[in-house]
Formats: sequence, structure tokens, C-alpha cells
Amino acid sequence: MPGREPASGWWARLLEDLDAAGRRDPAARSRLELLLCYPGLHAVWAHRLAHRLWQRRGGRLLARLVSQANRWVPGVEIHPGAVIGRRLFIDHAMGVVIGETAEIGDDVMLYHGVTLGGRSMHRVKRHPTIGDGVTIGAGATILGPVTVGECAQIGANAVVVKDVPARAVVVG
Repeated sequence: MPGREPASGWWARLLEDLDAAGRRDPAARSRLELLLCYPGLHAVWAHRLAHRLWQRRGGRLLARLVSQANRWVPGVEIHPGAVIGRRLFIDHAMGVVIGETAEIGDDVMLYHGVTLGGRSMHRVKRHPTIGDGVTIGAGATILGPVTVGECAQIGANAVVVKDVPARAVVVG
């Protein structure tokens, strides 16, 4: 929200995530329901733990284990090396895959079945960069080191292999 100080600390971030999800899902009835019943939120929180471990010396194996647990329980695979901004909401969550070098901005919304995948076998930037405020529809696949500009919308089941300008709508 404009003019509001960013949340700090894990509790404030948790509340910020709950409120962002509540604004984006008209079916949400309460913070408690969001906290207990929304696997997309659980996946983001598990990723934050895994990412923090990934950045620590000697923490990469434990980070991968947390990431694997995240894959088993809510059905979301987020590599611990991926960089995710604030207030990411993954609606329905199942089947989302986010690769190691992916970068996701603030206030992004992903629907189920989204893949942010790579196209190279080399140790380079090989996954997408998603700008702030982007919405990516169910089943969409974005491959390679492409950039999706801020506030762009990617339609359901679209396959994106080229950069997308800010505020564009991409389908097909």
C-alpha cells in the first residue's frame, strides 16, 4: 500500500502475506483460514526458510531437504536458490515449479500449474525474471532467461520464450 512502511520481522511478513492473499482470493474468509488452509502460502513460507539456509555456508543440503518437503506436501517445487519478492500469492498451488535462477518481484500472483523453467544445461542465469505486479495464469510455462515486465499478464496455458514488455497481455 502506498505510504505504508514495509513490514519487518517474520511475524509482520507473515501477516503481510496473509493480507495479500486475502485481497487476491474472494473465497478467503479469515486470516485463520488462510493460515491453516492455503498451500500456496505454506509453499512460500517453506521457500523462505530454504532460501535462507541456501545462503548459509554448509546449509545447501538442508535447504534442498526443506525444498523437497515443500514439493511433497503442497505439491510446489521451488528451488532454494530462487529469489522471491514480497507478497507472492500462489493460488491453488499444485504443480507450480520455480527454477534455481528464477527471480520474482513483489505482488506477483501465480495460479496452479505454472512453470518458471530453464532452457540451458550451463551454470548461468537460465530461468525467468518476473517483474512486480505480474499475474501468470494456470498452466502457463515461461522458459529461459526471459524477462516479464511489471504488471504484465500471462494467460492460462501460454508458453513464453521471449521477453514480455511491462503491462502487456500475452496469451497462446
